[in-house]
Amino acid sequence: MPSFKEEAFTIGLVQMRCSADPNENLENAKWKIREAAAQGAQIVCLPELFRSQYFCREESAELFALAETIPGPSTDTLGRLARELRIVVIAPLFERRAPGLYHNTAVVIGDTGEIEGMYRKMHIPDDPLYYEKFYFTPGDLGFQKFDTRYGAIGVLVCWDQWYPEGARLTALQGASVLFYPTAIGWHPSEKQQYGAAQLDAWVTIQRAHAIANGVYVAAVNRTGYEGPPGHGLEFWGSSFLADPFGQIIARADTGREEILIGSCDPKRMDEVRRNWPFLRDRRIDAYSQLTQRWIG
Repeated sequence: MPSFKEEAFTIGLVQMRCSADPNENLENAKWKIREAAAQGAQIVCLPELFRSQYFCREESAELFALAETIPGPSTDTLGRLARELRIVVIAPLFERRAPGLYHNTAVVIGDTGEIEGMYRKMHIPDDPLYYEKFYFTPGDLGFQKFDTRYGAIGVLVCWDQWYPEGARLTALQGASVLFYPTAIGWHPSEKQQYGAAQLDAWVTIQRAHAIANGVYVAAVNRTGYEGPPGHGLEFWGSSFLADPFGQIIARADTGREEILIGSCDPKRMDEVRRNWPFLRDRRIDAYSQLTQRWIG
């Protein structure tokens, strides 16, 4: 049955700093979720791997100890909070699926406190200070839509945000909002020369997903510096919500914690798609080669 809903709903995006103490980060997240709910948010999204600092800056087997099961401590705690506040929470976690098998996972916790679904990050990067292939097995749940009490949503994670295929496949299932919980920032040695262009590209590609698919896009980043001086990452914050034509509804600063609140109205999606009918004009008969690695 179609899950399309006509009612507008409000989302909250939590841009936060992360300390070395997982329990401190969980408590901080809980307070910020409460603050977002107090401002009217019905769906609240936390940043990628919010329970710890971004440990993928190095390859260390000891850091696998940060992982947790799903269900587990974080989903239990946030489930109770979601049920109390009658909201939906998107919680990105380091998942211990089995001994030796780990994922970068975003859990959708419904307003009853139960897990309504989860998404495992599909695209896994391997770059200086982003050594994620050491830790994470690529996702095997595919691109999904989650029907929550307030609206149909899609969740992808960080590096996924650079790939139009994931956005398209999620939008085609009926998601009204694409959430991208993220941990992205500047290398200290690159910021002066490339920093502005990197940030601009990050915003531009995600606004393009909103335009191409006629959906809302919510990017939720962490902020603050993590790591030793000169060899860490300065997370650039700049979380934002874009409407179905890519217009920025709300945007956070680069260097401080913030909670963004914005409304997502399916009627706006309908308006944009009527005037810019990209989905209507897709040539689905001509795209089979997209499943090939290279066409030469």
